[in-house]
Amino acid sequence: MAIPNFSFLPLLALPLLYWAFNLPKNTKLVFYVHDYLSGHDTSAITVAGKDGPQTSVLHFGTVVAVDDPVTEGPDPKSKLIGRAQGMYINSQLDGKGLHLMFSVIFTGGEFKGSTLEIQGADLFAMKEREFSIVSGTGYFRFVRGYGIMTTEFIDIPNLKAILKLDVTVKHY
Repeated sequence: MAIPNFSFLPLLALPLLYWAFNLPKNTKLVFYVHDYLSGHDTSAITVAGKDGPQTSVLHFGTVVAVDDPVTEGPDPKSKLIGRAQGMYINSQLDGKGLHLMFSVIFTGGEFKGSTLEIQGADLFAMKEREFSIVSGTGYFRFVRGYGIMTTEFIDIPNLKAILKLDVTVKHY
């Protein structure tokens, strides 16, 4: 009778051990983006549109560059933890929808030096909008996730808004 050969077991154990010690982490974050297209604290500008840079963000085809403050709370004086840098495009014919593409660059707090890459639709007339977290760096390497955006404050005549981003991500 032949004795079974179990020499392959260590080879099977190595991937299982690697897998066991590299399980994804879940992280939930809430932060606020202050998007101001006017005033002394302007953090976003129209760079292109049907009528050039003077085109309103509320018109189809308008491109806006942003470098918005990111804070821990909705108050503009709350602790600054980063910047939201990128752009959005008004991509809906009736002017009521944006396509977002920006990086949240953490400059303070627990995630200082890390980034999250955000992309997705912002149908700003809706109370809640869902977007994708498509990438990240630092603490958020190999991230994937989603977020829910709600408008905490909006001043349409002066084109100012404070957005709450409630983010859930999985990463290693």
